[in-house]
Amino acid sequence: MKLRVLTHPRIDTRGPDGSPNGFLVPIYNRYEGFLAEAQRPEQVYLTVCRPGARKGPHLHRKRWGYFTCIRGNVRIVARLADGYAVEHTGEAHGFLTVEVPAGVPAMIENVGDVEAYVINTPSPAWRPDDQDDHEVTDWDPPANP
Repeated sequence: MKLRVLTHPRIDTRGPDGSPNGFLVPIYNRYEGFLAEAQRPEQVYLTVCRPGARKGPHLHRKRWGYFTCIRGNVRIVARLADGYAVEHTGEAHGFLTVEVPAGVPAMIENVGDVEAYVINTPSPAWRPDDQDDHEVTDWDPPANP
């Protein structure tokens, strides 16, 4: 089994005079059909990961995660029923959105030399009275090559 990913176009933008002024990357559009209605985002947040650092592993039994690295590069490692799955997202990987289903332990690892900015659009949203954060045991992911 693999993690699902959604590719995003990088669209160059121009100012009123026609000169390049940057780019945009659409992260979420409900009409693409990538997310089932039950997993549509209920929250949007930014998490920043220092170079070489890891966040997680985390296990959410109810919450799906949709991770898009918008600065730098990260690898997302998830422990699936048949082993570990690894996906990359970020500037060098087309700003992919990586889906981590509820019940799947996963971590984010910064594989670059700058802080990585990762947008997560989880569903359902985090709540102080239901944090849905569970211990992960026997975590032995593959090394980053």
